[in-house]
Amino acid sequence: MADTTAYSTLLSQARAGEVYLNDEAAAYHMFKACDQRLVDLDKILITSQRAQNVSGFGDFDIARQLEGKFRAQAGNDPNSIYEVILKDIEAVKQLREVFSISFKRIAGKDIENANALDYVTGQVS
Repeated sequence: MADTTAYSTLLSQARAGEVYLNDEAAAYHMFKACDQRLVDLDKILITSQRAQNVSGFGDFDIARQLEGKFRAQAGNDPNSIYEVILKDIEAVKQLREVFSISFKRIAGKDIENANALDYVTGQVS
C-alpha cells in the first residue's frame, strides 16, 4: 500500500534503527500475536468475499438497487469491508516486521529461529 500510515512510519523508523521494542520476550510474543491475527484476518477476508454474492431480494428494481448497495459494501467500494480488511492485514504485517526487527536487535537472531520454550511465562521449576 502506497499510503503513509502510522504503522508504515513506525516500520521505517524500526528499519532505520530509530525505534525498537526493548524487551526480547515481549517482541517474541507480539510477533506471534501478529501471526495469529493474520490467520484470523485471512479467515475474515474469505468470509467477506462470500458476502459479495448478494441475491434473494426479489425481481423489483428496488431489490436490485439494494443488492448493489450490499455488494458495494462487501467489496466494490474503497471503504468496503474487503478493502478495510486488506488495510488491516497490511498494518499487522508492518507491526509484525517491527517486532521481528526488535527481536533481532536484542537477541541477535532471527525470530523465526527462536525457541518458543524460551519465552513461556510461568514456568514450573
